[in-house]
Amino acid sequence: MRPAEGLDDYLRDPIGRYLTGENFLHWYASRELCGFILWGIPGETQIQRLTQVLDVELAPAAPHLSLVDARRVEAPDPHGLSVLVKYMAPRISGFSQTVKRQALVRPEGLTGAVVGGFYSLVSSGYPTRAFADPGEALAWLNQPDEEARALVNELNDLVMRQQGQTPLLGELHRVLRNRLVDASLTDVSRQLGMSERTLQRRLREAGTSFQSELNTVQVRTAQTLLLESDAKLTSVAVEVGCASLQHFSGLFRKMTGESPSAWRARHRNKML
Repeated sequence: MRPAEGLDDYLRDPIGRYLTGENFLHWYASRELCGFILWGIPGETQIQRLTQVLDVELAPAAPHLSLVDARRVEAPDPHGLSVLVKYMAPRISGFSQTVKRQALVRPEGLTGAVVGGFYSLVSSGYPTRAFADPGEALAWLNQPDEEARALVNELNDLVMRQQGQTPLLGELHRVLRNRLVDASLTDVSRQLGMSERTLQRRLREAGTSFQSELNTVQVRTAQTLLLESDAKLTSVAVEVGCASLQHFSGLFRKMTGESPSAWRARHRNKML
């Protein structure tokens, strides 16, 4: 797929192209298959921008299958999600004329439950189903296995480029998220199918290091826990693999410029 040169360009000619925003990517693989991807913590401004793009799926668009990939959403923003609900509510009948079937790939945990709840409010006009894996979602959308794998790989690469990540960093982060408590260079290298020396060399070439990426994933995971739960800071520290609250607080402040408690309070106030 090729990038569009802006919203007007994409609305005129979306087939075989994609359009990116700060926290989203909308794509049209063919006349019969399109979708969008969300990541991070998409807020009100980002979702407003996305709703402008979603008009491309309304008539005179051809009837199509749709894939919504929200598995990279780190925490729900109620203001952003309410924008999507307000956009979709008066347009359900319009989308029901063009969307034949839509699959949602949900995030894990509480974030997935919240996203799924909001999604159920805006998708009543056509058949929908939620999945944990994009390959399974595309199979439900009747996409052949080989074509589905190629599409998932292409979309993953596009998102990683938009996020400033290489495919290696994306895969490294995925592995680290599942083993923060006992993450080690030896075990992670083995899981990635390469030697420790190779992983370290490739990370140096990307301008980073294993420890730096581990710390990034620890803090991002902590941010999700701070927003989604009332867990004490000591519990969050243990959950993300920090040896002590002091270690966790120092790492968090170094990477965000705020203490964990101040960051939690500020972001929760924004969600009220």
